[in-house]
Amino acid sequence: MRTALRLFKWLLGLLALAIAGAALWLYVSPPALIRVGSNYAAKIICSNVFIAGRDPQTVLERDVQAPGHPLLKLMSVRVEPSDATVHTGLFGVFGDGLAVYRGATGCAAVPDGDVKAALGARFDRPEPASQGSDLWPDGPRIDVKGHELVAELLDDPALTGPGMRAVVVVQDGRIIGERFGEDVAHYTQPLIGWSMTKTVTAALIGTRVKAGRLSVEDSNLFPEWAGDERSKITVADLLAMESGLYFNEDYGDVSDVTRMLYLASDMPAFAADQKLEGPVGGVFNYSSGTSVLLSRVWQDTFNAPQDALAWPYEALFGPLGMDSAVFETDPRGTYAGSSNLYASARDWAKFGQFLLQDGVWKGERILPEGWVRWMRTPTEASGGEYGRQTWLHGPRANTPRGVPEDEGFNLPPDAFWMLGHDGQTITVIPSLRMVVVRMGLTPSRLGYKPQALIEALAKIPGEME
Repeated sequence: MRTALRLFKWLLGLLALAIAGAALWLYVSPPALIRVGSNYAAKIICSNVFIAGRDPQTVLERDVQAPGHPLLKLMSVRVEPSDATVHTGLFGVFGDGLAVYRGATGCAAVPDGDVKAALGARFDRPEPASQGSDLWPDGPRIDVKGHELVAELLDDPALTGPGMRAVVVVQDGRIIGERFGEDVAHYTQPLIGWSMTKTVTAALIGTRVKAGRLSVEDSNLFPEWAGDERSKITVADLLAMESGLYFNEDYGDVSDVTRMLYLASDMPAFAADQKLEGPVGGVFNYSSGTSVLLSRVWQDTFNAPQDALAWPYEALFGPLGMDSAVFETDPRGTYAGSSNLYASARDWAKFGQFLLQDGVWKGERILPEGWVRWMRTPTEASGGEYGRQTWLHGPRANTPRGVPEDEGFNLPPDAFWMLGHDGQTITVIPSLRMVVVRMGLTPSRLGYKPQALIEALAKIPGEME
């Protein structure tokens, strides 16, 4: 009996020692999965607290834990308003997630812990002149009367989808219907566009082309590419996702895209380090790394970093009256042009209307003539699915591979799309003079396809005749 008791105590002590060792290992050298999860949680909470004004615990539970990896359910959060930082970790201890808020450049995950360096990318935007009330084209009028059919469609949860946070329908430059979900306290609340940001990056490239500071045929874009085939990659190749660079865009685990966004302090350096997997200009590979490289390219056309940080606000957001827009950079000051633009649903709709108007706003040409037409011209390497940072079809959701994304829907053939993670879409339909914004927290596994909403809205003009 005593021998058994001694053996039990010995095993118990061994177990305690193993647990302590594992805890020490997790604390000192946490696996990449835990570090990615911690920094992701810190970044999402930071942006929603300091940009969108939401409650941190609500954001943790609804935005981070509910739709994400099971490990995220073990995350805890601490917000420090005094220095605008957010700290997260597995059980509040492991992973050391950290993000910091920096005004108009928003929040950045700080995987190396160097908050001081991240604050060097701070840019304080001047107070917007229009105070968020300047809708297009000439005042804050919303045309709802006479659009009862639109209202009926927007009241159908099957059409607006699970997790809907905002839907805005614009025709002839007027809002003709809108709805907001429970997590949106006010129509001015900024919402993340995720990969819809890529299309904004293409527009920013266009502004630098129009300014004569950049050409789509420019090559030799990064010093680390000198002397190898990557030096042949042009701006046009990057815009079309035809650089030939390898990049793993899987968001479900530790991959190139999650490492870049949540473990890299210098995102373009991470993306530029990727090797070729195919011929330049001949292989389509959808890549957030490519869009970050484009951000670095246009920012490098400025001599002063602060001038580059100010440019999106001076060239796009200011003229369009996108007063809610906050464009986030990485910790070293490169705009995360793949993912991290926050704006209200109405301001996202303004950008869609801007594309509908071929890059002209209130009579001022902001993009080169024909630039938007080029953005939405299908490329051969993509099989006709993609233009330049712009999609030619709606989201796949859980459509089986081999089945076209829009199969089964009667959509206007000239529609083009901005698509983002978790159900963010803007559909621009030139033939109907219509823009439809749909935003939410809607993982693709739920199978929601906004194509049904677009199909229903597209039928309305005929039904009203």
